[in-house]
Amino acid sequence: MVSRRLFLSSLAALGVVFSSGANAQEKVPVVASFSILGDFVQNIGGERVAVTTLVGADGDAHVYAPKPSDAKAVAEAKLVFINGIGFEGWMERLVESSGSKAEIVTASNGIATIAFGGEAEHDDHGGGHTHEHGEKEAHDDHDHGELDPHAWQSVANAMAYVGNIRDALIKADPAGKADYEANAASYLAKLDALDAEVRTTIAALPADGRTIITSHDAFGYFAKAYGIEVVAPQGVSTEAEPTAKQVASLIRQIRAEKVRAIFVENITDPRMIKRIAEESGAKIGGALYSDALSQKDGPAGTYIDMVRHNIRTLSAGLSS
Repeated sequence: MVSRRLFLSSLAALGVVFSSGANAQEKVPVVASFSILGDFVQNIGGERVAVTTLVGADGDAHVYAPKPSDAKAVAEAKLVFINGIGFEGWMERLVESSGSKAEIVTASNGIATIAFGGEAEHDDHGGGHTHEHGEKEAHDDHDHGELDPHAWQSVANAMAYVGNIRDALIKADPAGKADYEANAASYLAKLDALDAEVRTTIAALPADGRTIITSHDAFGYFAKAYGIEVVAPQGVSTEAEPTAKQVASLIRQIRAEKVRAIFVENITDPRMIKRIAEESGAKIGGALYSDALSQKDGPAGTYIDMVRHNIRTLSAGLSS
């Protein structure tokens, strides 16, 4: 008779592994509100987490309508990561309707917010704002208020997101502390190198040619961090359409300042930007990724790829 020890040794040699449910590593179920945040969470969580992203690649979180499957994912999650700063106006209702007991983690906690348009930092949530061309924009209840939520556009801010995500994962899964810390350290080193690359690329642009026109006001933190000016006809939310008067004023500004290029975004309808380009004489410099990643096989399948694509597109458009 083959002994039990010999039997088990034979199975092990054949690659058969026994593990009880108690000993097997179960992935921590987590939800991320949109694709950029989902990429951060996956990089820090690694193999210890199962990430469900609600607003996927090329999706517009400004106008997102949650699905029944989203409520199920939120209900089953241990952690729900959100951007905060008013970005996910639909999230509170989704969490409430799901009955979820998950901890809600605001990844942008601790970041110095700016007013949309980048004029100044403050915490007031009322009114509109004035771009340099002097047109005051009205914003309805669907907008974000006065604060710009697109904080991830500064790579330094993205590094703060990583710290918040790491700490939340360690709190929820203390056994994974070493993994989360190692993953975060590795990713932060990559982001630090990316920040240096952005600064080098922007520094090479003509000093008098660092004004960009984009579809909606998603690049305020990028502008503040890296020393460029951004003007957007659509305001901070893709829900708000500019008036004919605002578009006409922007066209005059483009002509007066001899803006070299304007840029479309992956989440917005390009027709308005194309019209402005035709009437102002500026060229379309390419597509930028603002609120969402591309598909995995696209040019912005990860956050790092997104930032690198954006700076190369801006550099090419503003240098020629």
